[in-house]
Amino acid sequence: MHKSIQELAPRISDCLKLIYSLQERGQKVSTSIVSEKLGVSDATVTMMFKDFATAGWVEHVPYHGVRLTELGERKAIEIIRHHRLLELYLARELGYTWDKVHEEADRLEHVISEEFEEKLDALLGYPTVDPHGDPIPSKDGVIMRRQGQQLSQFPVATPARIIRVSDQDSEKLCYLGKLGLYPEALIQIIERAPFNGPLRVLVEKPGSQEEHLISVDLAEHIVVTLLPVGDA
Repeated sequence: MHKSIQELAPRISDCLKLIYSLQERGQKVSTSIVSEKLGVSDATVTMMFKDFATAGWVEHVPYHGVRLTELGERKAIEIIRHHRLLELYLARELGYTWDKVHEEADRLEHVISEEFEEKLDALLGYPTVDPHGDPIPSKDGVIMRRQGQQLSQFPVATPARIIRVSDQDSEKLCYLGKLGLYPEALIQIIERAPFNGPLRVLVEKPGSQEEHLISVDLAEHIVVTLLPVGDA
């Protein structure tokens, strides 16, 4: 199964991306989780896992389902590179909002050639992050990850910069966009309500500041980094 991305069935590409994403978050990659996320039967996922194992893309880990091998990880990263370059192109060049690019890139990632990908990369100036702050792998498969912390765990009254919003749910992204909670935005927690209550945050906007309440659930998908002194 040494095939290019264009030759892979979309379901196979989606499964590889999902396994990579679950592994990245340290989550178990079980048949039931993958079938739920992809909206397919357990039998279909079991068959894909068997095919992946035969191709040398995954290995079975007792009590943890499957894990990508080095070969499988390279294949997943190649697909992710296509996807994130397309997301940035759609947002920057075609004016798509960040809550619309994921679904569109899902459809396109399977059909672009390696030559198209290289030209896209050059057109965009060899970017390292997509519109959500997710790292774009290099052509050699290197991923430059920026270290950050979930906003939900960040200390109160400490200036921060958003570097990544990890949720791909379009409705949540649309809502966060209305609040100005994009990558590179400056933010500060003013108050954390007790008993897992909402966070009151201060968001910097051009020429103004706005206060908003956001749930802990949303805050868990916002990754921030400490703002250096003098940058506030």
